[in-house]
Amino acid sequence: MFKKDFYLNKLFLAFFALVLINIIFIFILIFGSFGFGGGSYSELRSIENRAVNFEEALKFFTDLAKDKGARYAFSALKVVNFQSDIDLHLLGHGIGDILYKQEGVDGMTVCDNDFRNACSHSMVIGLFNDKGEDALKEVAEACRKAPGGVGAYTMCFHGLGHGILAYEGYDMEKASKICQKTGTPQYNYNEATQCISGTVMEIIGGGFHDREIWEVQRKKYLNKNKPLSLCESSFISKEAKYLCYVYLTPYLFEAVGANLGKPTAKDFAKAFKFCDLIPKDKSSERDACFGGFGKEFDGLVQGRDIRQGSINNLSSTQLKQIYDWCLLASNKLGINSCVVHALNSLYWGGENERSVSVNFCTQIEDEFFQGSCFNALINAVSYYIQDLNYRKLFCEELPEAYQPECNKILNEKI
Repeated sequence: MFKKDFYLNKLFLAFFALVLINIIFIFILIFGSFGFGGGSYSELRSIENRAVNFEEALKFFTDLAKDKGARYAFSALKVVNFQSDIDLHLLGHGIGDILYKQEGVDGMTVCDNDFRNACSHSMVIGLFNDKGEDALKEVAEACRKAPGGVGAYTMCFHGLGHGILAYEGYDMEKASKICQKTGTPQYNYNEATQCISGTVMEIIGGGFHDREIWEVQRKKYLNKNKPLSLCESSFISKEAKYLCYVYLTPYLFEAVGANLGKPTAKDFAKAFKFCDLIPKDKSSERDACFGGFGKEFDGLVQGRDIRQGSINNLSSTQLKQIYDWCLLASNKLGINSCVVHALNSLYWGGENERSVSVNFCTQIEDEFFQGSCFNALINAVSYYIQDLNYRKLFCEELPEAYQPECNKILNEKI
């Protein structure tokens, strides 16, 4: 009797295990195909085994988003290995456009802060395209739900600027006027300056909504003989000039004839010279111009891969390369601006691993520039991070020489 019950129990357990395996298989089959993070992304093989340009990559991922859902496409974008340098932020915009069409502004709940917030940017772009200026209040509400830290809300308006410019037929004057309406005293009108920075980025490297009109309008606003002229234009408000220069850098590369897919150190050295044309009494604008290079170097050092996983795994050699490129500015203030902006881009409001930023500053051999880097990092933590344990551990991770100042700023005042 005992032996019979024993075998019956084994038979039952085997049957139960078989049923459970089938349930799991069906779950993966169904939900993997709808993009809830499952799937092997086998379709990526067709794009990973050859060098592709941005247009090819954009078509592949927008087709994938239409076929299997934008959620699935975003998950696939997190793991794809391109053989060529692809701007993943702008590629994220393309997938985000499909996500908005599929889920509306509720797609914001799907977004995370990867790809430099490309997903949340696309949500507000879609909302504005649907409703025009009447959507501005709704856009502000959507931006408050944008994923990320303290800076996520205002950065969301950078994305809006992309959409406003396209909506207005790439007319910078009209777009800037609409951007000005987004600013609020609560945020020191930073919504407006971020919005205008989005129009700058769009006129330089966008144009995906209407390539023909963009190409015509681009010639109106960008001049290779006077590459700084866009930021000197009357429609760029005084408050927005700083961010205009920060986002102008790719056009400075273009102006010196660089291959934008793979600009070289020689291109950087030539392009840096444009920043020296800004009068020395305009220190803020000079800082932004030189600093914009540092922001770009963080992506260029790894083939424009700005995914959080990639940033968090930058090697010491790559971080040292960013600093070496900054040295091409050839003047102390320019180098310093480049270093600080590179650091801020690596830290990204505390959304990336802090160890990468600490390692970057450590790679800098010059005492002045290293000190400037660590001071900027300490101030960034002070602004973005309120968690007491994070602050304490951060100060302990710094070289001993910087720990007293770190504790004084981050821990003794609390």
